[in-house]
Amino acid sequence: MGYRNGGRSGKFYQEQVEQILALIERRFKDSITLEQYLKICEQTGQEPNPAEMPPEDGDFPIEVQQALLIHTLLPDRWDGMSGSYMGKDWSALEALLNIHEIEDKRQVCFFLKYVENANMININDELKHKRDAEKRRMK
Repeated sequence: MGYRNGGRSGKFYQEQVEQILALIERRFKDSITLEQYLKICEQTGQEPNPAEMPPEDGDFPIEVQQALLIHTLLPDRWDGMSGSYMGKDWSALEALLNIHEIEDKRQVCFFLKYVENANMININDELKHKRDAEKRRMK
């Protein structure tokens, strides 16, 4: 993941992290898969643009891939009254990090928190759109 010592390399590291965080956001915002994107490009006769392609897990550094793995394994928490998604239950985090022999736990947890936030925003936005559509349909 780059080097974090020294001024110049620190800036390089920060740029890497910012690019990775933007890629994580795109992963959760994109509603189509890479295969669907490529089919659309083929049907329209356009060249696939790597900057517009939905990212896949293999496009991320190992720390982010590990964060995505842990994210899928942590149980979800839902609000019973409103039906809102409240994020992941982190109580099993330490056990999962140890089971999967994750070395850079700090880095993985940093990305895991960002993954959880992006996922929570995405899920709650989808739920809001569904509720709004249901309200419009009821009128």
